[in-house]
Amino acid sequence: MKILFQGDSITDASRDRSDCHNMGWGYCLYASQAISARHPGECFEFINMAIGGNRTEDLVARWQTDCIDFKPDVVSVMIGVNDTWHHAEDRSWIPDREFEKNYRNILERTKNETGAKIIMLEQFLLDVPDKAYFREDLDPKLQITRRLAREYADILIPIDGAFAAASVEAVPESWAADGVHPTDAGARLIGRMYADAFDRLYMSLK
Repeated sequence: MKILFQGDSITDASRDRSDCHNMGWGYCLYASQAISARHPGECFEFINMAIGGNRTEDLVARWQTDCIDFKPDVVSVMIGVNDTWHHAEDRSWIPDREFEKNYRNILERTKNETGAKIIMLEQFLLDVPDKAYFREDLDPKLQITRRLAREYADILIPIDGAFAAASVEAVPESWAADGVHPTDAGARLIGRMYADAFDRLYMSLK
């Protein structure tokens, strides 16, 4: 069973880009380990093609070679925070309709050209002071992600809400020091959520 991870630096997590099977040091590592441990009789091929700094438009540009051509059984995508962050300094936000068009493009292609199951992970932002204003743009785009998930995804993993809940138990910076890039604790939390979500999907893949 071939599982493809796609996204930005949160998914890339300093992976060795010369080896598509290298999971990096983030949630993909913990998710793949947990999935393999929970399903010892299954042969999994985990592929990480995420690239740090990517936005939705970057995924559109490389979706053929970095997704479709792999013929995956499961495609998981976490994208969107850079669509906000890269325009945050001067608040030159890209239109929501452009974000939706890009994201819809990759989901539509995945659905029609691979037949893969789709796992979507919400973009997220922890409550850190210097990025609080990101919410002005991120929240509407997060709602678009959720609407697209209802249309295309087999599973949506609610990362933004999960980190909000986790921040009641420990300060936000313990999960992502800069509000975006997970600490090891944050990566482990996402990895557990991913493995749990995959378990719900697993039987339909057999």
